[in-house]
Amino acid sequence: MSRPPYDQSLKPLARKLRKRMPKSERRLWSRLRRKQVRGYTFYRQFIILRYIVDFYCRPLRLAVEVDGISHDDPAVASHDAQRQSDLEALGITVLRVSSADVLNDLDNVVCAIEGCVVDLAQEDSSPSSS
Repeated sequence: MSRPPYDQSLKPLARKLRKRMPKSERRLWSRLRRKQVRGYTFYRQFIILRYIVDFYCRPLRLAVEVDGISHDDPAVASHDAQRQSDLEALGITVLRVSSADVLNDLDNVVCAIEGCVVDLAQEDSSPSSS
């Protein structure tokens, strides 16, 4: 699977974000790392186009975004919508989860991600996708 196009100038910022992940992202990363979700590798703070997505599974083209309270702001919501549209134009599925859900109900968040992984894996292996 080839890597999606990305802005290389964002590499230093992505590294910085990996070192300073919010608590909710650290908690979710503890459950996504080391192929814990159906054997799939997830990357954190992955650059796609001119965006940095929180988590990304390359073979399934799945981006997982953890949205905190700031995403309720209309300007941020507008930016999120454009970002999601740009990513979906590349064939990437964007799954948004709330920071509060990650902190308060991590098991159900992971179940939702696993459900998405199963669905995308089935689509990928269906005869029509060949």
